[in-house]
Amino acid sequence: MNFLEERILKDGIVKEGNVLKVDSFLNHQMDIDLLDEMGAEFKRRFEGKPINKILTIEASGIGIACITAQHFDVPVVFAKKSESINLDGDMYVAEVESFTHKCKNHVIVAQKFLTPKDHVLIIDDFLANGCALQGLIQIVQSSGATVEGIGIAIEKGFQPGGQIIRNLGFQLESLAIVDGMDASTGQIWFREQPAADRDKAESREETTAEKTCGDFCRSSTLD
Repeated sequence: MNFLEERILKDGIVKEGNVLKVDSFLNHQMDIDLLDEMGAEFKRRFEGKPINKILTIEASGIGIACITAQHFDVPVVFAKKSESINLDGDMYVAEVESFTHKCKNHVIVAQKFLTPKDHVLIIDDFLANGCALQGLIQIVQSSGATVEGIGIAIEKGFQPGGQIIRNLGFQLESLAIVDGMDASTGQIWFREQPAADRDKAESREETTAEKTCGDFCRSSTLD
């Protein structure tokens, strides 16, 4: 069991409707030491990739993306969910559906912040049905940039998003994959991690003692 799985078991709360609340340490109140450890792990998993930019979506992905960016020494771009007076010039736009909020949003990135020279790592906190990720992928591809990989904090392995993204051929690295939850007992089951992750967790302990999203995932540009 790795460090994030341990923290989820300790402080995560399972709610009805396949909802996993991690707001005490990840996506409302944030444990910066934990995020730093996550950033270091993403750096290890994408070692050797020519990543020069990190892309995420507001709002919950921003904290994880910023701490991860410190390990890569690259800037962060976050897709906005609504237009504002602060946005100007040409835009890339994708329509995505949120599993958590049960609504559709247009996510927007200014074209000046993504170019064909960029090699992008996409970061987000949760992966469920994969629509948000597909929207971000389409924005990157519309810009001519390259998706070098996708890093997810928590993947719901019992939902189709992970398989959809892997079938598209991208390197998807999820730090914790939840294969099942029981709201009545609070139990959480994780998918077994690769040997390298188990070895790292053990070393740390010793040291311290498919379906697609259809029309919901369209991408376009705005002039």
